[in-house]
Amino acid sequence: MVKTTDSMQRVVLGIDLGGTKLSGALFSIDGEPIHRTEIQHGAKGGVETGSLVVKMVLDLKSHAQDHAYRVESIGICIPGISNQEQRTVWAPNIPEWEAYPLYKELRDAINNPAIPISIESDRNCYILGEMWKGNARQCSNAIFMAIGTGIGIGIVSNGQIINGMNGISGAIGWMALDRPYSKEYEPCGQLEFHASGTGIARKAANLIKQGAKSEYLNADQISVRNVFSAYAAHDPVAVEVLEKCIEYWGMAVANLVSLLNPEKIIFGGGVFGPAIQFLDDIYEEACKWAQPISIQQVKLETSALQGDAGLYGAGYMAIRNEFML
Repeated sequence: MVKTTDSMQRVVLGIDLGGTKLSGALFSIDGEPIHRTEIQHGAKGGVETGSLVVKMVLDLKSHAQDHAYRVESIGICIPGISNQEQRTVWAPNIPEWEAYPLYKELRDAINNPAIPISIESDRNCYILGEMWKGNARQCSNAIFMAIGTGIGIGIVSNGQIINGMNGISGAIGWMALDRPYSKEYEPCGQLEFHASGTGIARKAANLIKQGAKSEYLNADQISVRNVFSAYAAHDPVAVEVLEKCIEYWGMAVANLVSLLNPEKIIFGGGVFGPAIQFLDDIYEEACKWAQPISIQQVKLETSALQGDAGLYGAGYMAIRNEFML
């Protein structure tokens, strides 16, 4: 039998929508996961993906009621940009999500204006998750650098998320770190072209096609995982590619440190991962370029939450929204 509303334990609801996976959880107010669920969605796109998100929210809300919990607030992490003014979302890897009205769909389905709904980009949720339960706890100025298929950062300055005018801040894949400009940078930016997971595999393949010798890599079947495995075996192509990435990552860190003076930069995403081994090298490279006082103050660390950073960030966003933390 469900208890009365006044005796129910207060919880928040977090959802993390990835490119292929949808995760959800109920969190206690102090950040403990009470109930979790997960499905594969296959990036079907459009209304179908939106309906999956709505269904998971309603299922979690129903589970909460059945177990004497009261959902106070909802946070949603999406793999793209949340336009706070238009209440729409854009997700490049989900078809038909150029200006998708996810907020309206959720608001209509929940039919309870007393429950706040917050939708944020994955990179912002990553840093919020690390601030709540990860390696950025007690930080008011921190950055999450997500390096996977693409590159982006979530920024918290003086305790506040930095979104920019339309939620696009943090798109450091477009950071310009060298000359000359190439048309190849147009779709993703220079940093992402060279130092993302996609860029690592592409660069290794191109070197082999240009005549570089590798005992471990085949130009037609290269993944970023292959490159890291070849690096461990001292393959010259893999060494060249990853040493160049260290330079790019170090310069990017230097620019972020000089501009934002963070306490910590947290590295996550599929490349970190195996690139954890390079943190000291990245810091050494950053020291060459960065504001000298700021670089001595910052710490570089890897994500404590890994694949759960977005889910915890969605939960923490719901907490902050409800209790104005």
